[in-house]
Amino acid sequence: MKKLCYLFIAIVLLSSCASRIPNSDNKKEIATATQRLGEEYYSAGNYSAALKTLLEAYETIPDDPHLNNSLGLVYLAKEKYDLAETHLKKALDLKKDYLEAKNNLGAAYLKQEKWSLAIECFEEVSKNLVYAYPEIPLSNLGWAYFHQKKYEKAKTYFNKSLEIKPDFLISIHGLASIYIGTGFHLKAIDFLHQELTRNPGAAILHSDIAKAYEATNDFHMAKKSWDIVLKLVPETSSLAREAKKKLLELN
Repeated sequence: MKKLCYLFIAIVLLSSCASRIPNSDNKKEIATATQRLGEEYYSAGNYSAALKTLLEAYETIPDDPHLNNSLGLVYLAKEKYDLAETHLKKALDLKKDYLEAKNNLGAAYLKQEKWSLAIECFEEVSKNLVYAYPEIPLSNLGWAYFHQKKYEKAKTYFNKSLEIKPDFLISIHGLASIYIGTGFHLKAIDFLHQELTRNPGAAILHSDIAKAYEATNDFHMAKKSWDIVLKLVPETSSLAREAKKKLLELN
């Protein structure tokens, strides 16, 4: 919150200076500060404020690749996947080696069920040795193959991701989803018990184990797990809505 306040004050001061100095490199400075403010809003989960602020910056610096990547992320968060794709493609046109934007473009394709295009993006990023977080594109490859029902390939990539970062929640959830989706419910329960011992606050894993318990007709344990989900997530989240719906069905 303090950082947001400081950025807002910085923008006000820059705007004040710009009004007194006619030649405006200052406009670009204000736009860059506005962009940073928008990115802070995004990090805080305030996607509407982030979008409004980033679009203000975009009026002045539309050809900034980092701004276009940030806009892509906000549109992804707001489920406007076609607009996310547009800005992420633009970011890559402006900066060909922008690996983060390439991975994010893959995520936009994933959301639009363009599996092959998503796989192309993630493979390119995962093969680049300078990318700082290789577990992310590997996990994303797992999800792309999971949605294609190529479960063995998906499992391979989730495991590769976990070799790099053993506590990477997205890949743990991916493996659990494979076990549940392929009918190995008892294996899912054993696996999730082990992971929840290490990370008891992982709401998504409690929802996974609830589904596995339901599939084995252990409705008592399923209800207990959905109750835990409700305690861990905000009331307005999609996971909370799912938990409430399941609890109504199970009561």
